[in-house]
Amino acid sequence: MIEKTYDAAAIEPRIAERWEGADAFRAGAGARQGAKPFSIVIPPPNVTGSLHIGHALNNTLQDVLVRFERMRGKNVLWQPGMDHAGIATQMVVERQLMERQEPNRRQMGREAFVERVWKWKEESGGTILSQLRRLGASCDWSRERFTMDEGLSKAVREVFVDLYRKGLIYKDKRLVNWDPVFQTAISDLEVEQREVEGHMWSFAYPLADGPVNGVSEIVISTTRPETMLGDGAVAVHTSDERYRDLVGKMVRLPIADRLIPIIADEYPDPEFGTGAVKITGAHDFNDFEVARRHDITLIALMDGQARMISSEDNSVPARYAGVDRYEAREMVVREIEELGLLRGIEAKMIAQPFGDRSNVVIEPMLTDQWYVDAATLARPAIASVREGRTVFVPKNWEKTYFEWMENIQPWCISRQLWWGHQIPAWYGPDGNVFVAASEEEAVAEALAHYVTNGTIDDATARRMAEEPEARDGFLKRDEDVLDTWFSSALWPFSTLGWPEKTPELATYYPTSIVVSGFDIIFFWVARMMMLGLHCMGEEPFRTVYMHALVRDKNGAKMSKSKGNVIDPLMLIDEYGADAVRFTLAIMAAQGRDVKLDPQRIAGYRNFGTKLWNATRFAEMNGVRHGVDVDPATVALPQNRWLLTELSRAIRETTGALEAYRFNDAAGALYRFVWNTFCDWYVELSKPVYGGDDEAAKDETRIVTGYAIDRVLALLHPVMPFLTEELWTVTAPEGQSRRTLLCHTAWPDLDFADEAAADDVNWLVELVSQIRSVRTEMNVPPGAEARLVAVQPSKAGAKRLGEQAASLRRLARVSAIETAEAAPPSSVQIVIGSETFALPLEGMVDIAAEVSRLTKAIAKSDGEIQRIEKKLSNERFVAGAPAEVVAEEREKLQGYRTEKEKLEAAIVRLR
Repeated sequence: MIEKTYDAAAIEPRIAERWEGADAFRAGAGARQGAKPFSIVIPPPNVTGSLHIGHALNNTLQDVLVRFERMRGKNVLWQPGMDHAGIATQMVVERQLMERQEPNRRQMGREAFVERVWKWKEESGGTILSQLRRLGASCDWSRERFTMDEGLSKAVREVFVDLYRKGLIYKDKRLVNWDPVFQTAISDLEVEQREVEGHMWSFAYPLADGPVNGVSEIVISTTRPETMLGDGAVAVHTSDERYRDLVGKMVRLPIADRLIPIIADEYPDPEFGTGAVKITGAHDFNDFEVARRHDITLIALMDGQARMISSEDNSVPARYAGVDRYEAREMVVREIEELGLLRGIEAKMIAQPFGDRSNVVIEPMLTDQWYVDAATLARPAIASVREGRTVFVPKNWEKTYFEWMENIQPWCISRQLWWGHQIPAWYGPDGNVFVAASEEEAVAEALAHYVTNGTIDDATARRMAEEPEARDGFLKRDEDVLDTWFSSALWPFSTLGWPEKTPELATYYPTSIVVSGFDIIFFWVARMMMLGLHCMGEEPFRTVYMHALVRDKNGAKMSKSKGNVIDPLMLIDEYGADAVRFTLAIMAAQGRDVKLDPQRIAGYRNFGTKLWNATRFAEMNGVRHGVDVDPATVALPQNRWLLTELSRAIRETTGALEAYRFNDAAGALYRFVWNTFCDWYVELSKPVYGGDDEAAKDETRIVTGYAIDRVLALLHPVMPFLTEELWTVTAPEGQSRRTLLCHTAWPDLDFADEAAADDVNWLVELVSQIRSVRTEMNVPPGAEARLVAVQPSKAGAKRLGEQAASLRRLARVSAIETAEAAPPSSVQIVIGSETFALPLEGMVDIAAEVSRLTKAIAKSDGEIQRIEKKLSNERFVAGAPAEVVAEEREKLQGYRTEKEKLEAAIVRLR
């Protein structure tokens, strides 16, 4: 017996346990003999992470696809795992050491610290995977991988060595994003641009050789005065006539007392400030490129903690050594003012790069780092998309992919951390580097090298090769670790066992699709493409599905500072995982951000409750589940109509999921389940169950059970818990289902009785219109009105006769009549080519109703004018947050729609 109410909190853990006990999601579970593979690798969440709403959307969409294809009989693998998250994990463990007043990482040493991180990972890491289970993610949990496990570490070493030996990995001195707190290079993804209050200072640099055409100085403006000590040039635009005679001249750099040139370049904006800009190549990414073009000296000003250092040429005065960059800023401004060279200070909002975890301003720093020749690796990855071997959905993201890939810069892959894959490079006594998969291999290479060049004799080399203690201190390993994105770029094949030739690798690579947020196209998707093609010779996936952002109900991006972050675990606690999943799926329109309102989730919980109650109603009326139906033998019109609509729903849902239109699939299911089945079919079935026709009852019971079984299967990918529970409890009496619902076959029905469908849909539309009119006109609920068919066609009259009983019951119609014209004081309804009238005289006060509607229209008009005035104000549109403007536009459209309905109601009355 089905419980009276669906209790998600009690049922979802029970269903999850049932799946786990049956090993329901292992690779290939439920697959048909000889089935095609379908595989997805989960975007590996950080080991430090917990489920946020973006994860919930991303994994819901993957799970919908995985469950859909598993039910279609494919050989499915959804590969789970986690990322070691270098900076985040090291930060968590260092904070824990500090809170417990234990020795810090430098005091305990590298080996002990890394052991401590592994201990933390085993005790506290990976919470997010259990949270994904709560969401219903049907991964093969037995195959869980970690980017630092031994198999993946071996893959990382092999790829690094291979790329190095092919000249695709190298060491170089370039600018990087430097985090002064963690004292490491970080990726662009870990940098947040924030608007902060700041200043623009204007300084004068005197011409070294005196005035030119009466000009004795050139004025530059900067938001970072401290960096002027490292200036290598002053640049003006090549077309700027104001400075034509100054190009090539030298200026004296104040404080540093160096001569630097005035150069012409395309970079400066003549319209910004004075049109002249300082070039500090070692501390600004744009300046770095200008400096390289003009062979300008690069002067590093700061150490790893962003404290000033004296330069080799003493151009940075010794008094600045060891001074924090912001203290140095104050010193520079003060000294420039004392020299009489300060030409202005302007307070303004400026964009500053902040470390997303350290919350300090990131400093562009000139450092020695390891790089990947991304431009070379990008070429085949670009061709793969251009030639259609990998496609983006939505397709417009291909443009973003191409723009980045065709202008790609060298990829900095080294990080100054201890947690991560330590770079497999060793340095000899003379600084020569030896890159190998192991220290033993590096030693062998080094000995061969030094014997060849005569540094070591053969006997010494043999002793060092045979006796490890004899080579102590001979080689020193690079202390840096690899960027986390390097190991995750190998994810589609390293998780399947590469470099070993495993059966899983042969079966599931290339994977079928990757589902990802658009913000990591560059950091993950593109890099998987590059390294997948390089290592495997084949694209890592056929399709890239890019989902949008989840925003709050007003369209604002979620952030802790705004206080609008929505915790999916709290939503699951309150509404159940199925309601959260269905909401995310039905709102996941391609290319459109999801505006998440918890009230929507409550509404879709009601949708699940509606199906639960309809299934209970069916059970109380003795429906029969698990019985096949031959539609050709079904006699009752409403049953033939239901099977026709079910066939359409199956076709729409299948097509939408095949095209990754998750919202269309969920929408088709919602319409069929709520409207067609739970509302109309249940209502049309009640007279049958209450009647005396046993054959009609028996047919309806079988068709109803057949339809519910298919509905549960169709809904399962989106609402797995509720459907699996109903599938179990509706098993035929004394029996159990042959399979779990997650392994049952995807519905397949090709049936259409258009005549029956048209008749019943006509009835549904007419009843819906009558109910709508009654509501609009404030007709008392208990009042019954006549229904007048105005000059009905022969077919219309026939339908009226056949559906008379249903019309009286469903639309509260007292009588059904025909007439040449609509009676006075009646509301007209048009269905297709047929016109109907509802005489309302005596049921409502027509004049009063017109008056009420007129006042409501006036109120809507007032709101429309108010909002239109606000939106016509350019200052409001330009200055207000985008989500506020969007909300006002939505309100305006809502009032306009409301006004149209009210005007239509008055037209009906008149």
